[in-house]
Amino acid sequence: MGLAVGMNMLAANQYLDSCMIRVENGDTLYMAWLHEVWVYPPMRFKNKKQERFYWRTVRDVKKCLPYAKMITKDMEYADRELAKLPDKKSRKKWWKAYERHLFKKYEKDFRGMYASQGMMLMKLMDRETDRTSYELIKQYKGKASANFWQFVAKLFKNDLKEEYDAADKDRITERVINLVEAGQL
Repeated sequence: MGLAVGMNMLAANQYLDSCMIRVENGDTLYMAWLHEVWVYPPMRFKNKKQERFYWRTVRDVKKCLPYAKMITKDMEYADRELAKLPDKKSRKKWWKAYERHLFKKYEKDFRGMYASQGMMLMKLMDRETDRTSYELIKQYKGKASANFWQFVAKLFKNDLKEEYDAADKDRITERVINLVEAGQL
């Protein structure tokens, strides 16, 4: 019986943010802070196409969300380091070396992504940084490079300047993100 209680505690810990035991006036108090729980109405699909879209969105968010968070941290690091450098030439040299490092770090994973996952990553980067993919390319690579990649994106019926819209167009994506981050999906 003691083992079963121990196993239940292990299973319950995945939902805890933190816990603490405090003794007050001779009483032992167990305090636990739980994760946020998102409650949405159940999904109702009009047809198989909608259902496939939803589950493809779940797949893509689960794959791309960790990358969006890692890349955001890499960008924050790069911004801090670039701000420390005194002139444009040294910033350009540092950025070239860091770009090679990032390419080695992410190339294998990104080459295995579907096109829909690449588009999802662009949406998630906009959500995480509050800057479109076009603005990010322009900041790090320059306007000419940003315009070139915008042209390439347009050839494939995509738009690097498109903003993430959690309230309207991307509400299903936002729902999936919230559920995935809370461990509910």
